[in-house]
Amino acid sequence: MREDLPWTSARLVVADVEGNGRRPPSLVEVALVPIVAGRVGEPVSWLVRPPEPITWQATRVHGITNQEVADLPGIDAVAEDIRAHLGSAVVVAHNAPIDLDVLTRELPGWQPAAVVDTLKVARLRLPGQASYRLGALVDAFDLARELPTGLRPHRASYDALVTARLFVHLATDADGGPLLLADLTGTPAAGSQPDQLF
Repeated sequence: MREDLPWTSARLVVADVEGNGRRPPSLVEVALVPIVAGRVGEPVSWLVRPPEPITWQATRVHGITNQEVADLPGIDAVAEDIRAHLGSAVVVAHNAPIDLDVLTRELPGWQPAAVVDTLKVARLRLPGQASYRLGALVDAFDLARELPTGLRPHRASYDALVTARLFVHLATDADGGPLLLADLTGTPAAGSQPDQLF
């Protein structure tokens, strides 16, 4: 992958997962939002039945109940569809290690081409914020305006869409131009070292 090019030349997919609250968590919901040629696309999401019940603590956060997923298939039924949407894209996520831990366990053998962690990029590019939680950054930059109706915080489609908007905000320089992919993934522009989390 050419990391010395603007991020707008790369295929990016923003990912957000919701889990069942176990340790380690199993997937309950995943949403993917493509960013192609600098434009945020529409979310695609999957709701699945985890192998172990959703804890009440997890339900309190994302609102997904065991009753809602009781008749749904498990991850195996949709894994190939999720893989197809991810492909070889650069994956963007807020606090990316958490989402990637779930995805790489639930999709054995899949690895992203590179990763952009908007939490780490925000800390570097937006010094002095009171909080770098996703919700706080969404409020600070009005990133939830005109979202499709029915979406709410802590559901995968909402979180993935606002993370996509946060990424575009962070990845644009003061003149309105795109930063280089290497500036966002934390990899050398020459590509002499393997991709890493940034």
